[in-house]
Amino acid sequence: MKSKKIVRCAVIAAIYAVISLVLAPISYGPVQARVSEALTLLPIFTPDAIIGVTLGCFITNLIGVFTGANILGVLDIFLGTVATFAAALCTRALRNVVVKKLPVASVLPPILFNALVVGAELWRVIGPHTLSAFLIEALWVGVGEALSCVVLGFILVRAIESTPVLKKWFEE
Repeated sequence: MKSKKIVRCAVIAAIYAVISLVLAPISYGPVQARVSEALTLLPIFTPDAIIGVTLGCFITNLIGVFTGANILGVLDIFLGTVATFAAALCTRALRNVVVKKLPVASVLPPILFNALVVGAELWRVIGPHTLSAFLIEALWVGVGEALSCVVLGFILVRAIESTPVLKKWFEE
């Protein structure tokens, strides 16, 4: 792997983890808006971001478990990270589906994967174990994810596209 790719992955992972941990009160828990999830749109620009956001999520979940912030426990280290990885792959695959120059399809995988996976984790930990309780947990995670990805993510995409230095940094 080239040095630039390694650095790009590491920087994305570090930014994801720092944002999540600084904003820990809203990054973990039954109602969460993980602001760092805006970075899940970065695979639109480079496949290196798939590894970067996945690693950032892993670090965030790992530290969260060991500091007690992440109520989902060890399961989230793996399942939450796998959800982010799968979402990042799909985001990359959908990068060319655009409406008015916005990658509208690319925003859906992080919202759906996290709503379902993290929603299921919360349902398992918090209960009650009914279908309606699962749907409520998934909805809350999905709403937080949508705020992060749609609002902040689209702002991030526009900022990268309109800033030559950033756009060049993401080029292969």
